[in-house]
Amino acid sequence: MTDAIHRIESFQGSEGKISVRVWQNPAARHLVVIAHGYGDHIGRYEHVAQRLVAMSSSVWGPDHLGHGRSDGERALVRDFEHVVDDLNHVVATAHESHHELPVVLIGHSMGGMIAARYAQRHGRGLAGLVLSSPALGRLEAVEQLLALPQIPNVPIDPAVLSRDSAVGEAYASDPLVYHGPFKRQTLEAIRATLIAIDAGPGFGELPTLWLHGSDDKLVPIESARTGLAKLRGAVFTERSYESARHELFNETNQAEVLGEVSNFIDRVTR
Repeated sequence: MTDAIHRIESFQGSEGKISVRVWQNPAARHLVVIAHGYGDHIGRYEHVAQRLVAMSSSVWGPDHLGHGRSDGERALVRDFEHVVDDLNHVVATAHESHHELPVVLIGHSMGGMIAARYAQRHGRGLAGLVLSSPALGRLEAVEQLLALPQIPNVPIDPAVLSRDSAVGEAYASDPLVYHGPFKRQTLEAIRATLIAIDAGPGFGELPTLWLHGSDDKLVPIESARTGLAKLRGAVFTERSYESARHELFNETNQAEVLGEVSNFIDRVTR
């Protein structure tokens, strides 16, 4: 199968225009929606989408508010409930456009936090949930930054993303990636969302796949494990990858990771 050609759509979201990338598959048997991470954009998931299209998915993914091609001050999110609302619009539009095929939601890092909150609010509409290095639990780095009188101008170190140095180089030169310091309001919104998730319901019967690298320095695996302890439901699968860093879809063993995701999607959408 040749690579799917994507198109870009947009809609008026909670706080401005939201850009959405769509990889269409006329023969799709299931639908996948991707929630990207902090400072990130959906274009960096091209290879993930192509792999999923090849295994009979249509793939949709928004650039979150303040990210990529969407409106908003860069990397500024005051309320992640609005981001979840925007994501729900994408899921509903995709679902309607694909004759109500089963939907699997994939969330990476901050997108994993967004996806977890989405599952708490709208999980009955999902066939499955994939959490890749999800920002869950108590994130010490967030607390430490918020305790400072002024947030230092220290962007994410590209070296922590993957053992493949080319990934960090591409990230550092990508004009759609946010390379500036964390913003206090965004950090406060992350903390508020983590508290809301911790106080909210678990995933119940929603099939969930959690993926994490043992050498993730952005979101340590034990932090996510603590956050997921209260969320994990009756159908929960955990996969950890020795020595892998934060961006599992861009790691040196990405074929293994994408194979795990593909098998999970096939399993929960039969």
